[in-house]
Amino acid sequence: MPDYRVSPLVQELPATVPFVGPETQERNQGYLFKARIGANESVFGPSPNAIQAMADAASESWMYGDPEFYDLREDLAAHHQVESGNIMVGEGIDGMLGYVARMFLQPGDTVVTSAGAYPTFNYHVNGYGGKLEFVPYRDDREDLDALIQKAIQLQARLIYVSNPDNPMGSWWDAESIESITKQIPENCLLILDEAYGEFAPPGTLPPLDLGNQRLLRMRTFSKAYGLAGMRVGYAIGNAELILEFNKIRNHFGVGRVAQAAARAALKDQAHLQRVLTQVKIRWRPSKKSRLKTASCPCRRHPTSSPSTVEKTGPLPRL
Repeated sequence: MPDYRVSPLVQELPATVPFVGPETQERNQGYLFKARIGANESVFGPSPNAIQAMADAASESWMYGDPEFYDLREDLAAHHQVESGNIMVGEGIDGMLGYVARMFLQPGDTVVTSAGAYPTFNYHVNGYGGKLEFVPYRDDREDLDALIQKAIQLQARLIYVSNPDNPMGSWWDAESIESITKQIPENCLLILDEAYGEFAPPGTLPPLDLGNQRLLRMRTFSKAYGLAGMRVGYAIGNAELILEFNKIRNHFGVGRVAQAAARAALKDQAHLQRVLTQVKIRWRPSKKSRLKTASCPCRRHPTSSPSTVEKTGPLPRL
């Protein structure tokens, strides 16, 4: 028996993690991967301006980052044409999901999500004692109507939807998303994870509805902006709802270098557009499996055979 005592909730949790990093897999297998596509990291990397901003900020890394993220929130507010009070920054969407679980859940509270959806959300829900209820995918997409109906039926506290979806890479149009945001039951919050929003076709992301206190939208600098290693994400929502984060968040969770990188990346929209142009996501039905598969820009390695290609760009996991 150990000499320490954790809470009964932690005692019951499995000793697992939602994502085994490629570094761990490389150590276990004894060789390095030639490509890292499982985590959807952008091989195009961050904006050169962001790289320079990180270098410039490195000499000041003896100081904590601004706990209010004032400059970054102002930049994000201008980018989204909202007020800075509608935005909260955190340690990637993963960190923001943990904060939301802490803010809204008590042990035994019901949470509705899709069977096979992003596992880190489930990890946080379990960590705060929530009860996960799963809805199957329908035609390779999250079943929006079924998610809402189950949330109503079970008086859920949280609903999780990613659009575009991870891991399927499918998406719903803005009209469909707007429809469910009007059906969120009382005392329930819909988390709309838009980590891959920059890659979505036009008409996928609905306009911001900052009057809806039952909706939080999540964005990140990890994917299209190529800053996965910096851990910067943010929530957009009603100003009163956003203020609740201040009660429980880690105020020094996003460092000075990371904030500088995110600001520079956001300002370099030309680099972002170059990345999106190169990725060029398009969809086609598979004759054998009926699954939708992603087409990505590929280039042949100079020493490879004609049949060997090197995939580039962040891809939806299928």
